[in-house]
Amino acid sequence: MRTTAKKLLPVVPLMILMVSFCLPLNGQQAGKLKLEHFIDMVSVSSPKISPDGREIIYARGWVDMVNDTRPSDLYIMNADGSRNRFLSRGSSPVWSPDGSRIAYISSGEPRGSQIFVKYTGLEGSTQITRLEESPSNITWSPDGKSIAFSMLVPYQESIPIKMPARPEGAKWTEAPTIINSLVYRRDRVGFIEDGYTHIFLVSAEGGAIRQLTHGNWNHSGIEWTPDGKEILFSSLRREDAEYAYRESEIYAVNVETTIIRQLTNRKGIDRSPVVSPDGKRVAYVGHDWTDDTYIESRLYIMDIDGSNPKEIAANLDRSPSGLIWARDNSGVYFSADYNGTRNLWFAPLRGDCRQVTNGNHMLSVNDINNNGMAVATLTDFHNPGDIVSFNITKPVINILTSVNKNLLDRITLGKVEEIWYKSTDNFDVHGWVVKPPDFEPSKKYPLILVIHGGPHAMYNVGFNFTWQHHAAEGYVVLYTNPRGSSGYGSAFGNAIKNAYPDKDYDDLMNGVDEVIKKGFIDERNMFVYGGSGGGVLTSWIVGHTDRFAAASVNYPVINWLSFVGTTDGVSWYRNFKEYPWVDPSEHLKRSPLMYVGNVKTPTMLMCGEDDLRTPISQTEEYYQALKVLQVPTMMIRFKNEFHGTGSKPSNYFRTQLYLYYWFEKYRR
Repeated sequence: MRTTAKKLLPVVPLMILMVSFCLPLNGQQAGKLKLEHFIDMVSVSSPKISPDGREIIYARGWVDMVNDTRPSDLYIMNADGSRNRFLSRGSSPVWSPDGSRIAYISSGEPRGSQIFVKYTGLEGSTQITRLEESPSNITWSPDGKSIAFSMLVPYQESIPIKMPARPEGAKWTEAPTIINSLVYRRDRVGFIEDGYTHIFLVSAEGGAIRQLTHGNWNHSGIEWTPDGKEILFSSLRREDAEYAYRESEIYAVNVETTIIRQLTNRKGIDRSPVVSPDGKRVAYVGHDWTDDTYIESRLYIMDIDGSNPKEIAANLDRSPSGLIWARDNSGVYFSADYNGTRNLWFAPLRGDCRQVTNGNHMLSVNDINNNGMAVATLTDFHNPGDIVSFNITKPVINILTSVNKNLLDRITLGKVEEIWYKSTDNFDVHGWVVKPPDFEPSKKYPLILVIHGGPHAMYNVGFNFTWQHHAAEGYVVLYTNPRGSSGYGSAFGNAIKNAYPDKDYDDLMNGVDEVIKKGFIDERNMFVYGGSGGGVLTSWIVGHTDRFAAASVNYPVINWLSFVGTTDGVSWYRNFKEYPWVDPSEHLKRSPLMYVGNVKTPTMLMCGEDDLRTPISQTEEYYQALKVLQVPTMMIRFKNEFHGTGSKPSNYFRTQLYLYYWFEKYRR
């Protein structure tokens, strides 16, 4: 039986705290970061240089409190950052090859997302599609006459049964949904197959849509050959998805005949193809399949016909992303996450790769033009994100925008301190500490330990509004990358193979002890929370220690046996040596539910009702167990949330306010 949320929510405290959202900023010195400042935060993404190198187009995200959404607008500026101005509503801008037009995605008729084309320097845009499903990966053909894009093709299994004739005027129950695949999503009324993602083509002036690929495949990425005759993509066949591992290969489809040829053949993953400017080679990333739960991808090149595959950048044990060929075909530029940072690297066709940029930041390069000018987004501890440029031959970074300057100039942010510490098995673990903006070393502060999900993910040096707001509320914040995290090499990421949760708990608790040694933590008032994989570890923590005054377990997995049969992903089977019906011992051993009898920590639970990745039934199981054991608990069920609780701005505010309510309620 499910417990309704109405009896659980602390309505009065929430309403009191929400009043501040109605108060406008008065232009005076704001001092500390406030939760309502989130409304004014702007994000930037997708910068692209015009073919002549004179202008840059990019997207700005903002918070629409009226419609409870996070829409984006397109802005355009000169390459030096001057004349920065609004262009259109929309996202995902792409220049045409001659620079005369911009294609982008925006809301259109009859509904949902559509593709638009706008001539630069002219008013108005043209909607060139009227699609039932949302397009993505829009890419111009080399001659500028067509636009390729990806789109979902809905799929529904059918069985050829012959029903009796329906009487005239009869109102029969809607036909059932038939599932014949391991890959599905689930909504509130049953299991529904989404379908398969395919590649389509439309004239840049609009008109009929032509489907280039068909069948039970899921295609990702669109990369034209320079002659415009083929499009390369990577694809996962449906039959491969039936197993706990996946095999993805790279293919090319002939635009005229729609004949498909296979370029790679690996028992493993090959993806993200990028064709060299001369059309002779393809760069891509991939790895051989093993039973490891985490594998860093490698960088490869091959001839355009798929022959002579060769690994490059073999000296770097990090996953490449955002591949961009050098204009002289001499090698490949790429971004790589490295120990909590991200920078640009270059891999020559022969020899070791080298790091192009340096810095304690997250630098994501989106485009490099013929003159070696690169544009990117950059964020660090105290900058939420701006558009930057630099020349790859002399990588001095120029900041082109300052979208949050007016806001941040009036706010004192907390200082962030980097820490490294030893843990079990002599592991070196990396983390950071955020201090309150008015920090005094002689005082004692409550601590919040924040745990990332994944578990193969990486906390980084980028700006985080939530942690800075925790600090502004008087908490010291600790966030770390325990074993299993990405960005530290394959061995570190795979250290939790068949052992999750386990010694990653030690990594987290040793991090807490490392901060306590600094002398400014109130050990009576330490708090912990995390979502998804962080929810797993938070529930594991409260089942193994009572050192924390309160906890929030958010969209967790607490029972591996029930999880593997209800999640929308199949890869979790690989975390254990056997299927649960063969040998459930490991699934039980690793399930936080098995340790709920040890829990004394007041533990709040938060989950989206539409969550399919870590279904809300997991949260319900833990809630019922805590209630039976009379451990202080509360379950908060978020409306219109999939995997998380803050995709809607209003739900983001609720998440933070409920968190503070719970922690303050049990503050010692």
